[in-house]
Amino acid sequence: MSPIQSLWSTLEGQLLPVFADYRSRLADLPVEVKDDRTLLTQADIAVQELVVAAIRDFDGPDAVVIAEEDERSGTRADVASSSGRVWVVDPIDGTAEFVRGESVEFCSVVCLLEDWQPRAAFVIAPELGAGRTPLVVSADARAHQLSLNGRTVPPTSQAGPGMHLSVTRSRGQDRPAFDAAARQAGYTLKTRTTSQTLDMLRTALDVTGLTAPGLPSFDLFWRRKQKLWDGAAGLCLAEAAGLRSCGEDGEPLTLTREFLAEPTPTLDANVTGRTETVEWFLKAAGA
Repeated sequence: MSPIQSLWSTLEGQLLPVFADYRSRLADLPVEVKDDRTLLTQADIAVQELVVAAIRDFDGPDAVVIAEEDERSGTRADVASSSGRVWVVDPIDGTAEFVRGESVEFCSVVCLLEDWQPRAAFVIAPELGAGRTPLVVSADARAHQLSLNGRTVPPTSQAGPGMHLSVTRSRGQDRPAFDAAARQAGYTLKTRTTSQTLDMLRTALDVTGLTAPGLPSFDLFWRRKQKLWDGAAGLCLAEAAGLRSCGEDGEPLTLTREFLAEPTPTLDANVTGRTETVEWFLKAAGA
């Protein structure tokens, strides 16, 4: 087992019982609404503290971490002065789903950046598997390797297209012009946001048949104004899967020191998917 795999294994063992405990008492769990209209619970804070502690046990007390619930109002000086080795943490991606007892589309996410780029990622979705079982995915971008529940698996690019797109948008955001073109081309669109990371995971991996019913894999993921912690692990999964990630201008998504040092690093847009689907999308979006 590689060193980072040992960290992923530690996190899996620690997180699953924490999630199970909080999910067993949702009725008594206070929920706050943050300024950006996303939700915050005690579970988000507890999971973030657990994950950051595990990272610093693994990588040293000075490990640089960008975490969703670590709000900043100014430049992240620790990031700006770092060597480019940065950890990105989203304790619960899909908190709005986490607090709904019937929903399973939530996860905890860690991504390791080296030289400012996503190199390794860990996603644990405690109830996404069939029968509300865990799905645990890790990615090694350099080795182009994806692992699902401890086994190496092929990316979606090695399977046939599924004709599903994840094109979610924030509440009140205008419907993009490509919606009609996509439906005319035969695509089924997911437009309601749940967990952006899990939608990117389902773009990189074919988990059809392994998840709860009605959760297809996607040929493409699109999102405007995507915060770093919602997208970093997905970009790593995409790189490992051999997918294309770019902005709406077709330019590759490249993280920089200046971008990561922002209080809330946010991508203008993220288009990730099969090369041929991304090409189609860029043309349809620009029409």
